[in-house]
Amino acid sequence: MIRRVIQIDTEKCNGCGLCATACHEGAIAIVDGKAKLMRDDYCDGLGDCLPSCPMQAISFVEREAAAYDEEAVRKHLEKRAKEQKTAGCPGSQAKAIKRPQGGCPGSRPRAIERPQGGCPGSQAKMIKRSPEASVSAAQHTTNVISELRQWPVQIKLMPVKAPYYDGADLLIAADCTAYAYANFHDDFIRDKITVIGCPKLDDIDYSEKLTEILRQNDIKSVHIVRMEVPCCGGLLNAAKVALQNCDKMIPWQVTVVGTDGTILQ
Repeated sequence: MIRRVIQIDTEKCNGCGLCATACHEGAIAIVDGKAKLMRDDYCDGLGDCLPSCPMQAISFVEREAAAYDEEAVRKHLEKRAKEQKTAGCPGSQAKAIKRPQGGCPGSRPRAIERPQGGCPGSQAKMIKRSPEASVSAAQHTTNVISELRQWPVQIKLMPVKAPYYDGADLLIAADCTAYAYANFHDDFIRDKITVIGCPKLDDIDYSEKLTEILRQNDIKSVHIVRMEVPCCGGLLNAAKVALQNCDKMIPWQVTVVGTDGTILQ
């Protein structure tokens, strides 16, 4: 029969496994580092896996495929659960242990709850200190609080759609900026959803992913933070293209950080 099922672009797939976790029917598995639809009759064609893919490697296709078999899916899930339970038994002597599907745990999207207001007393912008004062301040700074509100942060790993985007101010930052600018968390990350990347090192067109993030979510504003170096212009250009192509009017601004850690713009 001709029906709608998913197809996976192995060229785009990074093997993170988020689609396998999102698939309630267990139709997807990671094989040789790539996501794979294991059986057509396990795929219900609803596409719960699509929003979870950070690489946009999954799409729908109408083709000849076996009908969705709910009973086969039930037996498949029961068998997998039994295998996982057996693999987790402390007394098992098996060498190769089957683990639950889901890919790299570090790629799983999650929101991070933070206390309102961030770290008290950390509102200063650029404070010049003598070497002695800097050492003294570092010795007495013991309760610095991270302002990161979600995980992951790499553009390549970020899901296109997630609850934490809704009503959020989006920070698009070159990954070097957090190292160059000392007060990055307080001045830029606080109260924002953060995505980072390096257009020189990542072999990917950021504009496509950013466009979909802006298009599919209720983003209130965009703040782009880049380094002064020329290669960082790729990040700014990708953000501009996304803002132009998302079919929305979203306010945005740009901050340029110098290689010495000062704010240039």
